[in-house]
Amino acid sequence: MSASPQDELLELSVHSLPVPGADARPALLSSRLKLLAIVFMCSMPVLLAYFAFYVVRPQGEASFGALIVPVRPMPQATVTRLDGTKLPLASLQGQWLLVKVDGGACTQDCQKQLVMLRQFRLTLGKDMERVDWVWLVGDEAPVDAALQQALAKDKATVLRLVPETLQQWLPVTPAQPMSDAIFVIDPMGNAMMRLPGQFDTAAAAKARRDMEHLLRASLAWDAPGR
Repeated sequence: MSASPQDELLELSVHSLPVPGADARPALLSSRLKLLAIVFMCSMPVLLAYFAFYVVRPQGEASFGALIVPVRPMPQATVTRLDGTKLPLASLQGQWLLVKVDGGACTQDCQKQLVMLRQFRLTLGKDMERVDWVWLVGDEAPVDAALQQALAKDKATVLRLVPETLQQWLPVTPAQPMSDAIFVIDPMGNAMMRLPGQFDTAAAAKARRDMEHLLRASLAWDAPGR
């Protein structure tokens, strides 16, 4: 007995239905590959900058600062302004940072280091707008009002941060107090270099060369201002 035209039409319709999800798999795979490509391209400038500094330094040019390997990422923490207002530590991201750590009393040596840090930033010339200088106060001691005014005039950032977070983020050698170092922080918040806390003229030139190398290597992905 032959099938009626209606039965043939029904059979054809059933067998011509697409397999559920068959067309979605290639599209999903393509989307994932595109996403991975975008992530890779966005990360490439950062990777190249670090490769240029850590590996492809000009021959005969040694780093004056001590590289922190591996880098120490910025902790998720809260800092406090001297007026008592709180803000996330991550608000410092987006600029290169020159960081000094000391107590709020800030004796004569501390003040000399702050002056040196200010002057060192100024020696960077046109690149200094890509660098902020920061004093992290590691205790609750009051900061002298005159010193606060001077630092505010010179556009220093002064914040209080608990010692536990400082130790987690800014490593020093066992024999070195944290106050005897200047830390270089990249715009992503990574502590990546430690400089001596005091410079003579020759040492300042070497430290500036290291900073200029970093700033030049990151020029493709870092711009002034947050």
